[in-house]
Amino acid sequence: MSVAKVTEIISSSKQGFDDAVAKGVKRASKTLKNVTSAWVQSQQVVVCDGKIKEYRVNLKVTFVLSD
Repeated sequence: MSVAKVTEIISSSKQGFDDAVAKGVKRASKTLKNVTSAWVQSQQVVVCDGKIKEYRVNLKVTFVLSD
């Protein structure tokens, strides 16, 4: 039987949402073992002077706990 845990992280990028997701998963995988999936819960942008300055994603990252 496997037991999984979900943790929530926020990641950002100046390039776009896809890049923010990739950075978040990459960083989570450095600390968490057995990452199996990530769900984008929400997306946001930071706007300054009418232009998008930063893309942000709120991720739910699932990882399997080892025995």
